[in-house]
Amino acid sequence: MMTFVVILVVSVALLAGAAWGLYLGLSKRVEGFLVALAGGALIVSTVLELIEPATRKAPLFWALAFVLVGAAVFCALDYLVKERWGGEKGGGLLAAITIDGVPENLALGVALIGASPMSVAALSGSILLSNLPEAAGGAREMKAGKMSNGKIFALWGATAALLAGAAIAGNLLLAGVPEEVLSCVRCFAGGAVLASLAIEVFPLAYKEDDYWAGLATAIGVILAFLLNSLAS
Repeated sequence: MMTFVVILVVSVALLAGAAWGLYLGLSKRVEGFLVALAGGALIVSTVLELIEPATRKAPLFWALAFVLVGAAVFCALDYLVKERWGGEKGGGLLAAITIDGVPENLALGVALIGASPMSVAALSGSILLSNLPEAAGGAREMKAGKMSNGKIFALWGATAALLAGAAIAGNLLLAGVPEEVLSCVRCFAGGAVLASLAIEVFPLAYKEDDYWAGLATAIGVILAFLLNSLAS
């Protein structure tokens, strides 16, 4: 039951974020601050909940190599979406959430196997925090590009369904996979998340909130460390 509750909450955050971007009148500075805060939290959870535990279960070289592979795959796909396939006006953030979200949610599904409730809360809470403002920013840019609200919700709804499916697949299909393989999946996801933070999240936060984004990032890191300390 906990598995499906966590997956539902994390996925619904995308639709909630899209509604926020379309209907709530928060200033760009506030949104930028929240994006940076979520990014800071996600850095900590990516390192402490995905990468660091994996380095203890798999050979260090392979674990770190998959971090690099995950980042490289994200960068390549993000480039194709933006520069080759014309993804813009929110498409970049949608692509970012999808590209890093699939392995991220696979890893979340794996993490739910035998994990403590607080450990799961640390990772899923950071994913939720990052999904909300990213979806809000993407939906707002799509609306500025003259896309209808119905089409915007359909796109984000399809993305939420895809990521929920990835998390369920990770939980059900990878339960019997050797720990070394699961560790590589987690590291791949971690690399993709880190690349998305560098390319999509923090540039957006700085654009909207300039130097306050640095403070917001630090607050996000602090909050994530506090949450992680409760899980340990």
